[in-house]
Amino acid sequence: MGEYREVFRRKEIKYLLGKEQYTELMKYMDTIAVVDSYGISKINNIYYDTKDYRLIRNSLEKPVYKEKLRLRTYGDTSDDTNAFIEIKKKYNGIVYKRRIAGRYVTMHDYLAGKKTDIDPSQILREITSFIDLYGDLRPAMSVCYERMAMEGRTDREFRVTFDRNIEWNAMCSDLRDLRPGRMLLEPGQYLMEIKVGNALPVELSRRMSELGIFPASFSKYGAGYMDMIKTATVPAGSPARKRAVAGSRMKGEVAYV
Repeated sequence: MGEYREVFRRKEIKYLLGKEQYTELMKYMDTIAVVDSYGISKINNIYYDTKDYRLIRNSLEKPVYKEKLRLRTYGDTSDDTNAFIEIKKKYNGIVYKRRIAGRYVTMHDYLAGKKTDIDPSQILREITSFIDLYGDLRPAMSVCYERMAMEGRTDREFRVTFDRNIEWNAMCSDLRDLRPGRMLLEPGQYLMEIKVGNALPVELSRRMSELGIFPASFSKYGAGYMDMIKTATVPAGSPARKRAVAGSRMKGEVAYV
């Protein structure tokens, strides 16, 4: 298994781009960033939540602090695929991510409450505490998409990702058995995410303003949850549905999670 970062601390700013905005912005992006070594990749996630979707409901209320737990792989997934269990938290606009890696079957079994041979570590203890805190976590939704990742030509800490073909499926609980889901974006639309340690480059901010590109409040899991409610995947009259409908009235926005 190759080396990977276990801990991240950064700002993550999201934007929704139309096809023309994407095409024009890329002319500038190519002057300050290059596609990283991963190129275009397929990212697969299973988000874990309680039976009444406590984690995502809390996020939709836009608190100062929010957190989530997910299982992630890249590309086709089998027992031996490298997989990550990640805790992602956001506090006061700063995103913190902590994760461990291992064989998919091991990571999946651990989250299912089975005995595994994962090496003990501080991050594993944090994940265990997270699971113990919420008690009844289970696979709630798969969210998969294609991603192109770029890094700064001179500042390698500057990273930009472009996601498209984002789809969710509330019936998928295992990344080894992915099923088609419902699309979250319109055809030709992209979700851009800029990851920086501090402020955005001034010239990039100016160029985006010229193109009418401004920050958007968007969560893939949150948007999938709201779409699930609207398509009646959650039974009418259930507490989860009632709370989600109330959350959807919040200016039509989907909070970050």
